[in-house]
Amino acid sequence: MKKAVLTVISDISTDQRVLKQAELLRENGFDVTVIGRKIRTGSDLQTGRKGEIRLKIPFEKGPLMYAVFNLRLFFSLLARKADLYVANDLDTLLPAFLASKLYRRPLVYDSHEYFTGQHGLAERRSRYYVWKWLEGILLPRIRWMITVNKSIADLYEREYGVKPVVVRNVSPSAAKISQRSRTEAGANEGDLLTVYQGSGINPGRGAEELIEAMALTEGVKLLVIGSGVAYEEVKRLAIEKGVSQKVKFLPRMPWEEMMSYTRSCDAGLSLDKDTCINQRYSLPNKFFEYISAGIPVIASPLPEVSALVAEFGCGIILSAVTPAEIAAKLMLLKNDASLLASLKNKAVSAAPDLTWEREKLAEQELFRRVIS
Repeated sequence: MKKAVLTVISDISTDQRVLKQAELLRENGFDVTVIGRKIRTGSDLQTGRKGEIRLKIPFEKGPLMYAVFNLRLFFSLLARKADLYVANDLDTLLPAFLASKLYRRPLVYDSHEYFTGQHGLAERRSRYYVWKWLEGILLPRIRWMITVNKSIADLYEREYGVKPVVVRNVSPSAAKISQRSRTEAGANEGDLLTVYQGSGINPGRGAEELIEAMALTEGVKLLVIGSGVAYEEVKRLAIEKGVSQKVKFLPRMPWEEMMSYTRSCDAGLSLDKDTCINQRYSLPNKFFEYISAGIPVIASPLPEVSALVAEFGCGIILSAVTPAEIAAKLMLLKNDASLLASLKNKAVSAAPDLTWEREKLAEQELFRRVIS
């Protein structure tokens, strides 16, 4: 059996893209090892499943965390000669690149975002230049690359000449997942129940504006599920704005459990703001998870998301990510039952076209070519 090693800096447990990638390789006959990071705040989800290794790093964030993780990852890869290496994101690429060269085995680079265009990175000039320098050295030497949408693929092609295969963060089908009761999710009869989810509840993702919008609504309830840099601040903001009774916060959880809540909701929110190149061209996991759950999306006016909403008619695009605009669209769905029903039907109709079972075929074909 051929061996594949996947590298990622997350704790693996909630990284659906990596978990789906690992399962795809197993389906195609690989013995797969995934190497990630042991994160103290994520220990409740770090199950230690077979084929998963989490490296313990004495730092939770910052340059030292990245440096020590990459060093430990390199030595871990040296101890695991593989037939295929897959580096997920720029922060694991260098060790995987070196291991692939030392063992003369193919490397696939999967960029989950436009890494050097992240929110706030450009303002940290020294960090930005280090990552940009590393990217400039490695990407022209990468033969096989994957990324999350055409806009970001075009950016990488123009800058480095590499031509990534596009594999979107499409969700597996959630049709067979049992949904929670609306009461358990915090809704009363007649409420519009909405959800905002993800492991990246960070600045620039619209969570703060959403909490402020809840103060302008009546008969609307909100589930916030996940984690991130801004998660605790958003919880404090809900108290400050007097909307604690309207908002239920749940920690990050296994995907199937999260989707059981999402399926009980009426609509999902995807509110990334155009604060940087990376977010401008983002196509968040949550968008596809909402569609898989059969609920429409209220989304910010970003090009990739807007194009899919226009194609499938499965949601509403905001004119701007402001509390007033978010509240207006929430109340529109609350007060127009026929519109909500129509959008739900279109989300259900879109789901079969936007499933991982279909999307994975492009990635499967790439791996077939890499190892042939």
